[in-house]
Amino acid sequence: MTNKTILVVEDEESIATLLKYNLERVGYEVLLAHDGKEGFDMALEHSPDLIILDLMLPTMDGMEVCKELRSQKKNIPIIMLTARDDEFDKVLGLELGADDYMTKPFSPREVIARVKAVLRRFTSGPQEQEEKEKNYFQFGKLEVYPDRFEAFLDKVPLEFTPKEFELLVYLLENKNRVLTRDQLLSAVWNYDFAGDTRIVDVHISHLRDKIEENSRKPKFIKTIRGIGYKFEEPKNV
Repeated sequence: MTNKTILVVEDEESIATLLKYNLERVGYEVLLAHDGKEGFDMALEHSPDLIILDLMLPTMDGMEVCKELRSQKKNIPIIMLTARDDEFDKVLGLELGADDYMTKPFSPREVIARVKAVLRRFTSGPQEQEEKEKNYFQFGKLEVYPDRFEAFLDKVPLEFTPKEFELLVYLLENKNRVLTRDQLLSAVWNYDFAGDTRIVDVHISHLRDKIEENSRKPKFIKTIRGIGYKFEEPKNV
């Protein structure tokens, strides 16, 4: 058993049942909600380890649920479901704090792969945790503690979604290295997004808004035109 709880918020009974069956088959405990308001309330009450959230829902749509959870500082990983292969939906969902998305129809194997990939970033054994606790990054007024999922700018706590924090830590671990968007997709999302590099750009934009004094003139996260990004320590911070 994984001892992980997943909340599935899906109004289509057949899809909800399919997700529940396949997730329970590999050891997850599954909670079901069939509309947005019910899903939002269950997320607050049960604090699941991960939420699979449909975009189109009665009472509250998936975008609203995601936005409200993030506004209440609930950093539960969220995988958004969309019935349309629509880039606008994907990007908007990510901008509101979703960590991943799947387009219907999807296979049970894809669901399990996505869930494991997202959860893998937030779980570790005792030895891994001991190693993580040795990690600490400081660049001027920016302090990041990967083991505690905490970051501060000029001693003021910063709020990140799980995926934003993973991306920040990966950039810090590879300071002064130029990283392509494909490298970041592979390392942080641990999944082949078939060239959807806009996902990286959205998350980089969010990080800049939070750690840069001027996100239009970033000092930490530099864009390497035509390639990707690089985290570097400015000389005067």
